[in-house]
Amino acid sequence: MSEQKKKELHVAALENGTAIDHIPPAQLFKVAHLLELDRMNNTITIGNNFYSKKMGRKGMIKIADKFFEEDEINRIALIAPNVILNEIRDYEVISKYTVALPGELVGIVKCNNPKCITNNEPMPTRFDVIDKEKGAIKCRYCERKINKEDIIIK
Repeated sequence: MSEQKKKELHVAALENGTAIDHIPPAQLFKVAHLLELDRMNNTITIGNNFYSKKMGRKGMIKIADKFFEEDEINRIALIAPNVILNEIRDYEVISKYTVALPGELVGIVKCNNPKCITNNEPMPTRFDVIDKEKGAIKCRYCERKINKEDIIIK
C-alpha cells in the first residue's frame, strides 16, 4: 500500500449534516463539550490526530442531520477559530467556509467583571472583538478587556 493511501481518512460519508474539519487536536474535546454532543441523539463521528498537510495533525467532528445557527458557529470560533465547516446534503458539500470571529458577540460570553451591569440585570452581554487573531474581546458596557484564555462562554 502506498504511503499516501495509508494517510487517507477512512470516515463514513455523511448524507446530511455538518462536518467540522481542521480542529486543532487540543481543542477537539472543548468543541465537543461546547456543542453538547453528549446530549444529542444524532449520529456523531469524532476523530482526533488525523494527518493533515496544512496542520500536521487535526481533529474532525461529523454530525448527521445537524446544521448550525450563527450563535453556535460564533461559539465554535471563540474556541477554535479557522476551523472549516462543511454543510452536506445528499452526500454533497453545499457550503464550505472557514469559521471566524464576528466583530460583535451578543449573549454568548459572560463578563468577568462582577460589577458589570450584565451580571446584575437581566440583559444580554455585548462584546466587541478587538483582536481576532488573539481572540481578545471588550465588554461594551463596562469596557473590561478579556483575553481568549479568560473568556467564559455562557
